[in-house]
Amino acid sequence: MSALPASGARQEEEEGAAAAAMEEAHTQLMYKIERPVYDEAFIRSQLLHRKESSITFRQRMAQKFRCSAKAAVLSFLPILTWLPAYPVKQYLFQDVVSGLSTGVVQLPQGLAYAMLAAVPPVYGLYSSFYPVLLYTFFGTSRHISVGTFAVISLMIGGVAVREAPDSMFLLPANGSNVSTILDVEARDARRVQVAVVLTTLVGIIQIVFGLLRFGFVAIYLTEPLVRGFTTAAAVHVVVSQLKYLLGVKTQRFSGPLSAIYSVKAVFSDITSTNITTLILGLVCLVFLYIIKDLNERFKKKLPIPIPGEIIVVIVSTGVSYGLSLSDSYSVDVVGKIPTGLLPPSVPEFSLLPNLITDSFTVAIVGFSMGMSLAKTFALKHNYSVDGNQELIALGLCNFISSFFQTFAITCSMSRSLVQESTGGKTQIAGLLASLVVLLVVVAIGFVFQPLPQTALAAIIMVNLLGMFKQFRDIPTLWRTSKIELAIWLVAFIASVLLGLDYGLLVAVTFAILTVIYRTQSPKSSVLGYVPGTGMYCDVDEYEEVVECERIKIFHSNSSIYFANSDLYVNALKEKTGVNPERLQASRKARKKQKQKENGSQKSPPKIRIDGMTEGVTHDVLSYAEEEQRNGQLADTDETDSMEVVFFEPLASVHSIILDWTSATFIDSVGAKAIKQVIKEYAAVDVRVVIAGCSRTLVTELDTLQFFTGIMTPEMMFPTVHDAMLYCQHSPPTKCHNQ
Repeated sequence: MSALPASGARQEEEEGAAAAAMEEAHTQLMYKIERPVYDEAFIRSQLLHRKESSITFRQRMAQKFRCSAKAAVLSFLPILTWLPAYPVKQYLFQDVVSGLSTGVVQLPQGLAYAMLAAVPPVYGLYSSFYPVLLYTFFGTSRHISVGTFAVISLMIGGVAVREAPDSMFLLPANGSNVSTILDVEARDARRVQVAVVLTTLVGIIQIVFGLLRFGFVAIYLTEPLVRGFTTAAAVHVVVSQLKYLLGVKTQRFSGPLSAIYSVKAVFSDITSTNITTLILGLVCLVFLYIIKDLNERFKKKLPIPIPGEIIVVIVSTGVSYGLSLSDSYSVDVVGKIPTGLLPPSVPEFSLLPNLITDSFTVAIVGFSMGMSLAKTFALKHNYSVDGNQELIALGLCNFISSFFQTFAITCSMSRSLVQESTGGKTQIAGLLASLVVLLVVVAIGFVFQPLPQTALAAIIMVNLLGMFKQFRDIPTLWRTSKIELAIWLVAFIASVLLGLDYGLLVAVTFAILTVIYRTQSPKSSVLGYVPGTGMYCDVDEYEEVVECERIKIFHSNSSIYFANSDLYVNALKEKTGVNPERLQASRKARKKQKQKENGSQKSPPKIRIDGMTEGVTHDVLSYAEEEQRNGQLADTDETDSMEVVFFEPLASVHSIILDWTSATFIDSVGAKAIKQVIKEYAAVDVRVVIAGCSRTLVTELDTLQFFTGIMTPEMMFPTVHDAMLYCQHSPPTKCHNQ
């Protein structure tokens, strides 16, 4: 009696589970389609018909280029799209705070990065004013802070030193102890000319690229490449600042191995280190590091970041002036800073021929860095930036500003983070930051003349901490992508050893080669079906997948073009285990044996076929009783004598399906290779069909006249499942007589 309640409870549980399963089945989305098998010929004749356009070519071109004057102006001057609707009460206070904070940071960075550009510090202030002012009108990003940047400044300095080395400005000395003296004023003037002309050319290139809609060029500088390159640039910057930190006098090197030569020169003269300079530089370095760490740790609690850089500039300037460090302790200082702005002047275009290659490098690197940061902020704050307009904006900033003696600019990560984190909403913040710099240039620039160069070196070094943190990419890339790790390392090593210009060229070339390598070495597999799903997956990867009987489905995750067409064909023959050349050789051997036996007029002997092919059975047969069905030979009586002939047996596969769902394009070489292999398989009674082509790829095949001769539209199917059903129920046609 006690068992009955237990059995009843169990029955109720089972009924409940069944009801839950039925409810789950009803709530699950169902996918059910019943239709005939489609091939390309049926699709063209019955399903899809191209739209006929009555618009002429002239009308299409007119529509493409037709735009109103208002739209053109708004596109060229993005400020007109947001300034008329600027919410003063909501945004103005935050933009003012952000602009003042950014300007305070921009001032010492402008002075410091001018040293990297190998020009007097005041030109860094000019470069922190004019371009920032112009970007307010032409830029599409609301948060980036354009102006001087370490990497670009270093690249410009390398070109300036190469075109105007110290050796060009050595003058004979009147005294007997020193044979020559360096004309520093003439050297600096020449280097300023080089930097200005380079900036003009960079601006022209960026404007032309923007007008030609070449904003996509930045995609060739992949993230691992840019991060490896900028890390190498940080190494170059630190090496270049060692002499200022130590107070030693060494020449500046450029070109391949310049970093090694610079380190060697500094350590060769390290005994002449100025102790006062070193102590002051280390104090500034430690102070800035602590301030940077505090700003990072308490960024959510601090209303604005602590302006460590301007504190260092003010305090070190005061100490230098009060203690007369330049005169009493031979500490190198900034020196003369002219008051006011320079009048516009035409650059020295006679220097242009030697700077063309460098200008392309600076233009692309500057745009790539600016665009990557602009996209980051746009994504965070839910707005869009126009890559082509950004090119034009940076180009105009560089081109117009170069007539006022500036050097090339891009956006700075550290200043952009300050501008964004302090609540900046629009480029009004950038405009106010430029006015802060203008105030210094016009009114109080002379105050910073006693500023020690070692303090500026400390500012530069601490600002590079973020770039050195990019070394953390190495273990991450090792786990995720070995190829991207290789790009990072090549960009870093090449840029450190060969210099930033040649290093970037090597890195871009290597990155392109990795793309070619990936397309030449795709993953190939044989697919099978997952019963009851219509899905096709790799038979070697999933245990539920069942391989189709006497049908091979070949998949390769790449397009087919001149660089990989032979590799594609070889992978096809290897993966399917069906090699038409070997099967043809087998047939020729058998045919020759037939002719020999017919000529001898003896009783037909038996032939034992010795060979090895995957998925093929080896039978004993008699030529007199031979029966072939698509490459399979029937068993016969074994009473006759037997002769052994060695050749490859015929294939047990009657159809091969080429899965082209991953292919995005095909060229004439690839199309010819596919048609040729289809002919080779047809000669041994193995049918080849194609499945999964996109309509774009089908159009390309039509253009290449692919559907001629042995290849017809009936041999192409929209899905792998269509091709599978066709091959299962339509026996292949024999292409030759046995």
